[in-house]
Amino acid sequence: MDGDEDAGQGPILVGTDFSPGAEAALGWAVDAALAFGVPLLVLHVVHDPAEDPGHYARFKKGQFEELERVAKDMMQDFMEEARERLPHLDEVSDVDVSVVAGLPVSRILEVAQRKHASLIVMGGQGRTALSDVLLGSKVERVTRLAPIPVTVVKTPPEAEPTSAD
Repeated sequence: MDGDEDAGQGPILVGTDFSPGAEAALGWAVDAALAFGVPLLVLHVVHDPAEDPGHYARFKKGQFEELERVAKDMMQDFMEEARERLPHLDEVSDVDVSVVAGLPVSRILEVAQRKHASLIVMGGQGRTALSDVLLGSKVERVTRLAPIPVTVVKTPPEAEPTSAD
């Protein structure tokens, strides 16, 4: 293992679902990456969640591409919008963007281990910890299972779109 892979020197992995909370997490991670001089790895895990079927289809109406292709397009859009809103993103020396398929919790942990991540950053709604546990949130499971530190960047509930939007 070379010096770049020593503990604490790996990238900061940011898990994204393209939500406002994920953008807030990315903003926090950008500041941390600049402060610690480490690269960023922005990761999206492609899955069509049982609790939200058609998650990708609603963003790209009329397109019948496979999920991974749509997710890659969504990631590109997310990063372009993030670059406009987060001016310091371009100051991070190394930003890797990745889209993988699978179960989100497992894949986030797997990629973090494979890339020797030093920290995982994820967005979370500003709800109570109890509701997250009862809902079995992905953020809570990553936090519980990760062998490295996890930072949850909370966003107020009003920053998250509601089902009526």
